[in-house]
Amino acid sequence: MPHVYIAAGSNVEPEHHLAMASRELEQHFPGVQFSAWYRNRAVGFQGDDFINFVAGFSTDLAVEGVVERLHFIEALCGRTREAPRWAPRTMDLDVLLYGDLVRQTALLNLPRPDLLTRAYMLGPLADLAPGLVHPTEKITIGELWRRFDRAAHPLVRVRPGGKGDD
Repeated sequence: MPHVYIAAGSNVEPEHHLAMASRELEQHFPGVQFSAWYRNRAVGFQGDDFINFVAGFSTDLAVEGVVERLHFIEALCGRTREAPRWAPRTMDLDVLLYGDLVRQTALLNLPRPDLLTRAYMLGPLADLAPGLVHPTEKITIGELWRRFDRAAHPLVRVRPGGKGDD
């Protein structure tokens, strides 16, 4: 059974939508585990800060079935598929890794290429699975995060509910 890691992010009522997405992930994927939540600047457009986390779970579903369920959860959170790519989001759920699957299609690239360039994906994944070996880089997620330029891509850890850690 493959282990799947997904990124979740929102910058429209993020605490509300991330809590809703977390509950839905628990319903659809029993045993799901969550990283800490992190606040970061919007990437690719001017907008409110995002709050993000990474979730990991094992599933019998094919990757297409996982994506279908993630789209269902996004829709529950008010996301429409027609929304512009670089714009505010009520919910964005992306598959980062699906076991060791390497696939490049028009609809899905695995492992997700921007996992290596986006702090809000790599940092929370390193919290959750630092010893996991990246399927194409062949080094651990923890080592990738240690090498990452964190100063250029700051993350602020927040408690669920959006409050900063003291």
